[in-house]
Amino acid sequence: MKYEYNTFGTCSRKITFDLEDDKVKNINFEGGCNGNLKAISKLVDGWSPEKIEQYLKGNTCGGRPTSCADQLARAVMEAKATANK
Repeated sequence: MKYEYNTFGTCSRKITFDLEDDKVKNINFEGGCNGNLKAISKLVDGWSPEKIEQYLKGNTCGGRPTSCADQLARAVMEAKATANK
């Protein structure tokens, strides 16, 4: 299923991805640091939401309390919670 998450506190504005069989795929960031976000998307493609949360949740960017990676972790866990309803 396709999910869309509007980010907050980051340069990226939106994250879209698919959640299929407890695996996150086809991650795309709108805005943000293009090269870095493409790399993150490739690295975590096929991971479970829990693994993404384990590795990326809590990462910060500069003086901000969040980052695009942290926002991805939040997004995939929110999608999983929605899918399990």
